[in-house]
Amino acid sequence: MDPRLVERILEKLGCQAPEPTVEGLGRVYAAWCRRVPFDNVRKLIHVRAGDPAPLPGDTPEDFFESWLAHGSGGTCWAGNGALHALVESLGFATERAVATMMVAPDLPPNHGSVVVTIDGERWVVDASILHGVPLPIRAGRDAMIEHSAWGVTGHWKDGQFRIRWRNVLAPDRPFDCGFNQVGVSAEEFSRRHEETRSWSPFNFAVCVNLLRGERRLGAAGGQLVVFDESGAVEQRPADLFERRRFLIEEVGMSEDLVSELPDDVPFQPPPG
Repeated sequence: MDPRLVERILEKLGCQAPEPTVEGLGRVYAAWCRRVPFDNVRKLIHVRAGDPAPLPGDTPEDFFESWLAHGSGGTCWAGNGALHALVESLGFATERAVATMMVAPDLPPNHGSVVVTIDGERWVVDASILHGVPLPIRAGRDAMIEHSAWGVTGHWKDGQFRIRWRNVLAPDRPFDCGFNQVGVSAEEFSRRHEETRSWSPFNFAVCVNLLRGERRLGAAGGQLVVFDESGAVEQRPADLFERRRFLIEEVGMSEDLVSELPDDVPFQPPPG
């Protein structure tokens, strides 16, 4: 990416360019988790309008220019593509990864992530799960990030590394994200992103995930969701007005962008 864009990103993140160490990666990722939301706001606006242009955030430049101007993030392929580009620009050995959010049995890969190698050891930083701290991938060994609101565990099953996490879509039902392949191209991310245009669980209702302080904030299924400092979950119904207020006042998105947000529509299962 253009160094001038990287400087603007770091300034908004509140970070200086780090050394390519685990500690440096941790500072950048912690800032990302609290300032760059996982959200589908731009995507909902785009797909509901039938816009044939590339999906929002399909390039890191498009993702970051919108974030800088409007405070918006993106869904997994966009957000993790942008995180990969930023971390790589900062001098880290970074790879895109394809994974599967195991919300149901026998699903094909449906998630993009990021893996960084430092001194021969791999670390996950994920722009959707937002686990606050890089998570190590060590062959045959479990890993854990201990935090009541946004902690996760890493474990191995059938030779596959998986992250178990609590999320705003199903607060009381943690599920695994299993890593299928590490080291895929930007073109592969873009192709998989484009496949979500016709159907995705994020094409129906606004969905947001973000860390703030010691809490996880979110929205899903017409509800606003908070995981508090103790790990307790608070949920409350929110109409379109309240969802827009939440996005502007609590997430920090611009009024101009949020004013275009369409109302939720009923979820439809995938074709077939």
